[in-house]
Amino acid sequence: MSVSAWGEKDTQFFYNLTPERVLDAVEASTGFRCTGRSFALNSMENRVYELEIELDEKPANPADRFVIAKFYRPGRWTKEQILDEHNFLFELTDADIPVIAPLTFLDGESLHTLKEFNIFYAVFPKCGGRSPDEIDGEDLERVGRLLARIHKVGQARPAEHRIAINTETYGISSLKFLTDAKLLPPEIEANYKSTVENICKISEPFFRATPPQRLHGDCHMGNLLFGREGYFFVDFDDMVMGPTVQDFWLLIAGRDEAAMRRLNTMLDAYESFCTFDRSSLKLIEPLRALRFVHFSAWIGKRWKDPAFSRAFPDYGTARYWQEQIYDLQQQLALIKNFSWDGA
Repeated sequence: MSVSAWGEKDTQFFYNLTPERVLDAVEASTGFRCTGRSFALNSMENRVYELEIELDEKPANPADRFVIAKFYRPGRWTKEQILDEHNFLFELTDADIPVIAPLTFLDGESLHTLKEFNIFYAVFPKCGGRSPDEIDGEDLERVGRLLARIHKVGQARPAEHRIAINTETYGISSLKFLTDAKLLPPEIEANYKSTVENICKISEPFFRATPPQRLHGDCHMGNLLFGREGYFFVDFDDMVMGPTVQDFWLLIAGRDEAAMRRLNTMLDAYESFCTFDRSSLKLIEPLRALRFVHFSAWIGKRWKDPAFSRAFPDYGTARYWQEQIYDLQQQLALIKNFSWDGA
């Protein structure tokens, strides 16, 4: 299993991924005939395109006129790690759980490579849906049951090559990168380092007490869609081994009383399909803190990519790091004083 949240080596860029190479790769692998219409979709980490294909007959569903081609950032995941993602999606599909699994190519594989550029790619069907601004009431229960079904399949076997979310992979490893790359301003480095180390030290026993399993990993509202068949999750690119609570806290914004009621509603529905250890709720604030550290390192790791410097113009400024250390110190206090009454 990998111990790196970014891949085993420095990631590379997509300068050689021209529109012609995208179309040629999809046509050669799938046998589809592309019309030439191509739309770049929003994605920081990978390059994702919606491609129109020629059909001999009028489709029953307008979405069938398109496929989604996903080109993975070179150097981030190994072939085995990507196939862990694909195999999980295939298992979920076999269990009649609504997810978007990759199409199989003409040779029966789900992953190919632009070998001269070492870029992996896969092709997915297009599935229409909208991302809800918020979920409440019965929708919370529906999503809770959906997560339970996903996690039930996730329990069946480990993802052998995927990372596990814990204090080492998301905390210490990220901190080491930030310090080795000298991205932390000298005046805050010691304070930032000690804060992260304290968070990891206090949180480590919580992680040890909670067995990891296959998860979505990046289960926020942007990856939850509502379509003709109801709710479904997309983008399993950040699939991990980790505590099941990781797939809850990003969906429930805030930590006030109303947020806790919504979380409890979701958990009640979840438990009608799958057991949930409510003592693992103490991992919410550590997971939130580790995401802060991981996110800072993730940006720094890709800073030479022009897309990242444009998207995060404040990264590396004194204000950015002051806000980061303030937020982490708040997290440390919350972790020390955690309580959950199940209300």
